[in-house]
Amino acid sequence: LNMSPAMWKWTCLVSHLLLSTTVSPLGRQQPLHPKRPFITFTGEQAEGNFNHLVVDERTGHIYLGAVNRIYKLSSDLKVLVTHETGPDDDNPKCYPPRIVQTCNEPLTPTNNINKMLLIDYKENRLIACGSLYQGICKLLRLDDLFKLGEPFHKKEHYLSGVNESGSVFGVIVSYSNMDDKLFIATAVDGKPEYFPTISSRKLTKNSEADGMFAYVFHDEFVASMIKIPSDTFTIIPDFDIYYIYGFSSGNFVYFLTLQPEMISPPGSTTKEQVYTSKLVRLCKEDTAFNSYVEVPIGCEKNGVEYRLLQAAYLSKAGAILARSLEVGPEDDILFTVFSKGQKRKMKSLDESALCIFVLKKINDRIKDRLQSCYRGEGTLDLAWLKVKDIPCSSALLTIDDNFCGLDMNAPLGVSSMVRGLPIFTEDGDRMTSVIAYVYKNHSLAFVGTKSGKLKK
Repeated sequence: LNMSPAMWKWTCLVSHLLLSTTVSPLGRQQPLHPKRPFITFTGEQAEGNFNHLVVDERTGHIYLGAVNRIYKLSSDLKVLVTHETGPDDDNPKCYPPRIVQTCNEPLTPTNNINKMLLIDYKENRLIACGSLYQGICKLLRLDDLFKLGEPFHKKEHYLSGVNESGSVFGVIVSYSNMDDKLFIATAVDGKPEYFPTISSRKLTKNSEADGMFAYVFHDEFVASMIKIPSDTFTIIPDFDIYYIYGFSSGNFVYFLTLQPEMISPPGSTTKEQVYTSKLVRLCKEDTAFNSYVEVPIGCEKNGVEYRLLQAAYLSKAGAILARSLEVGPEDDILFTVFSKGQKRKMKSLDESALCIFVLKKINDRIKDRLQSCYRGEGTLDLAWLKVKDIPCSSALLTIDDNFCGLDMNAPLGVSSMVRGLPIFTEDGDRMTSVIAYVYKNHSLAFVGTKSGKLKK
């Protein structure tokens, strides 16, 4: 892990301050530095819940997305700058928003919940997207949070109508000789006609440029997006794809998702709704999104299924873990947290597992599936395309590790689940978050729990 001294100081600060207990060789919990004071930061308002946090890897400055506020903090949690984002008069039924055209719905003072916070290092700006006005974004200068731009006059500027902080995930793909791209993934809350569930957008150098957040490609028939078909909602009325995590690696962008699915339990003639965790993969350069593939992921230990994804984090294997996994030390490893079962998305069970996946092995499974489909075997097998169970079409071509699809056999689903390696389970205090990194060839993971504990 490459860290600046300031970021390392901040990471160590969090590690020392939040690790409240450790286990002695005799199994007793001992306080860790019981008299050491720790630093906290509290927001300005009672409604100012914190939603997202990003750290500038060059300076160690912390940017905090809250309700109606964006904070810039020093590495020792002192407020440097505050930027107000709300409240403002709005109504979630106004589409387009009333700032574009008159809305007949009653307007009331509405909080702005931060839904996405990203650092655009190339242009030294913060992308802060909120819940007001169907999800528009501000571009703020990193130094002083001065508003550089706030595009709102086109339908492409409204990213999501969901008013929850965990509903949007973004990944920036950076280039040295051209404008960057922003891959946006969002729940659509029953409005697939308004919002694509995944799209790639232009990040222009000029924050006020007309093309900011425009689709990378868009014509009458094809666009850089995936929309959930409206007839999917006739089978699963509350269908949505919930995005838990996203990252880029090699030639691909990945999102980890949770989505409902109708299955027939063994011995039953009726179907029931469960939730399935899936990894979604797209080629960075695929403007038509023909490369969309999703594969179910999960974990099992001692006969117990852990299938509800709670959190994930991309790290490297490191020399010691790599040897046991039979991969290279620089191979990408996904650290994931799942809770038990498949049925309770909103009220996950407290039993949870920390599991690891080798990204290369997931990619190998995807390549196998692509090769079989292009041989004409099976159907596209995508849960949200079940209304149209489309058969795979055969084509004579070579599919290698970086194959990016054609305008056939897409979007594509993998039917068999890729199982992670369980490395730790917790039965009473559900794990809800995870980060990991390599230190002196060792892989270290930190997990946060439902009750506010941090485990190393």
